[in-house]
Amino acid sequence: MARPKEFDEAAALDAAIQCFWSRGYEATSVRDLADAMGIAGPSLYNTFGDKRKLYRQALEHYVERGFCNRVRRFESELAPRAAIEAFFDEIIELSLADDQRKGCMIVNSALELAPHDAEFQAALANVLRDMEAFFHRCVEAGQGSGAISAALPADDLARMLLGLLMGLRVLARSRPEPELLRGVVRPALALLDGAGPSQQGNLK
Repeated sequence: MARPKEFDEAAALDAAIQCFWSRGYEATSVRDLADAMGIAGPSLYNTFGDKRKLYRQALEHYVERGFCNRVRRFESELAPRAAIEAFFDEIIELSLADDQRKGCMIVNSALELAPHDAEFQAALANVLRDMEAFFHRCVEAGQGSGAISAALPADDLARMLLGLLMGLRVLARSRPEPELLRGVVRPALALLDGAGPSQQGNLK
């Protein structure tokens, strides 16, 4: 009979996420992880594999719990134009509540690992494509209903929103100022509406 694990695997993975998220991949040692997860090194390797495999699991869990969950909520509950605004509104609130300025683990990984690691470059490219696809679905549906301006192609607007999201996450680490972050998003929302600067509304 297999011996039962003596620790909560889900809680240990959550602890690993926090450790990687705050320190980054390279600066996090296996000892750091074992201490944060409350398990011995052998148990870490037996359950999660090496540091690289653990990071991949941590990143995948972070994406599922954050971005994927957010998309499911907004697409099921809100109209396309409202889903886009709610998405950015939540990102801003999360950024302002980030006292440690950890930023976004996806963006952090893209900056630290993707430039020189083909495996993570491919994995992160897939995540970014999923983000772009969410924006594209919203824009295309909104243009179909007339809620979003059709003056620009859905492809271009989706890519603009993806770039805005990435830039917003980086900016928030250095200047987590409510009016700055909301002021960055307002013109993009106005563009979706086909509005000029004088017609822009207010982001919450």
